[in-house]
Amino acid sequence: MISRVEVFPGRYHDSVRLMQASKALQEVAGVGDALVAMATELNLNLLADMGFELDGTTSTNDLVLAVRAESEDAIASARVVLDDALSHKAVGSGGLDAPQPKTAGSAAAAGDANIVLLSVPGEHAFVEAMEALETGRHVMIFSDNVPVNQERVLKEYGAKHGLLVMGPDCGTAVVNGLGLGFANAVRPGPVGMVGASGTGIQQMLCLLDDAGVGVRHALGTGSHDLSEDIGAIATLQGLEALDEDPATDVIAVISKPPAAPVAAKVRAAATECTKPVVVTFMGETTLEDGAREVLAELGESAPEYASWAVDLDLHRPGAVRGLFSGGTLRDEARFIAASTLGDIGKDEADAGHSFIDYGDDEYTQGRAHPMIDQTVRIERLRAAASDASIGVILLDVVLGYGANADPAAELAPLIAEAMAAGAAVVVSLCGTRGDPQNRDTQAAALHEAGASVWLSNAAAAREAARLATTGGIA
Repeated sequence: MISRVEVFPGRYHDSVRLMQASKALQEVAGVGDALVAMATELNLNLLADMGFELDGTTSTNDLVLAVRAESEDAIASARVVLDDALSHKAVGSGGLDAPQPKTAGSAAAAGDANIVLLSVPGEHAFVEAMEALETGRHVMIFSDNVPVNQERVLKEYGAKHGLLVMGPDCGTAVVNGLGLGFANAVRPGPVGMVGASGTGIQQMLCLLDDAGVGVRHALGTGSHDLSEDIGAIATLQGLEALDEDPATDVIAVISKPPAAPVAAKVRAAATECTKPVVVTFMGETTLEDGAREVLAELGESAPEYASWAVDLDLHRPGAVRGLFSGGTLRDEARFIAASTLGDIGKDEADAGHSFIDYGDDEYTQGRAHPMIDQTVRIERLRAAASDASIGVILLDVVLGYGANADPAAELAPLIAEAMAAGAAVVVSLCGTRGDPQNRDTQAAALHEAGASVWLSNAAAAREAARLATTGGIA
């Protein structure tokens, strides 16, 4: 095999386009491994893990192409495919159409929509969001890596002018039944949510959907909203809006572990609402328990949540390695498993049990979110499978609009390899039957590969912790 690494200085492309280019290269005849990415530290480390050597220095604005192929002809073909994948070809209109808007503000001013969704590199998000707010539009900022002081300025401006700023780092929202970002396909219903957690909202959406209950609104606020720096500005606005919505009967508040004084402020606001409010803060309770409380407020009983379980008691002994794409799902899993396993690390360098959120800012600079591009997690799954000190691998698979079109197809072969090596694999599958990927189809593929699959993230965490302390083979 021939390995080739090329650097293109100053050639920037967004992470989703680069992910698509990488996939296109991997389908070229004669090409084994291929990666197209910006030269961030994470991507350079990933290249090294894949066995590629990079000569010279690079900057984060440089594009890197790495290909391992059977021949020079295959590499040449890969270059042609790359150029085609990265080209922005204009589509002829047959006339003199007006030029496309260049900024979020000009796009908002030209239309009648009342929400602007932004997904730009974090360093550019503030200017675009402020322009949109100044046109009188609510804003959903999908972008991460936005400084917290800029977030506060945006949210204070929004609150002053009666506008909601969802984000930065707002991955999921549902407005009037319409999903934005990584939302799941759910039926409309009497529940309203406000959450400083994208995958936390998604898990609640999916648990309620499995119970036959729909959601009208799910207002994401971004993962930093309940920090002391922000003070729950958007969460308090969301609570007030949902309390005034005549179609909302029950409100759910969801967050990663919040700052204590901010949590107290949110609870106080919840008591002032005219409708029942179920508060689910990770570290205090679980999303499964929160869903049960919401159902109880509606007079409904919680079901036995869907699962596709496998008896994995006979597995090699060792620690649990959690490979997560959702921060709240990771936090919930750590909270649950710690009662059985003790200390659980959050970083790759931590020895013993460790649960890592690959959707965190440090892993997404210059890359698509792992719910879209599974490359990093696939490499870590492969590494965990070959690590004899790892007995149980726990990972989430999050479905929905905008997420990977067929995550099970990419993960199943590696899950089978891990099982063959003696490790047990447990999957938390966050999805609905109506999702584009189809929850049950994905579950069947993961189950067939050997994984034990659970719709409830809490149940998956309990199973992984149980496996780490029972059974085992030499």
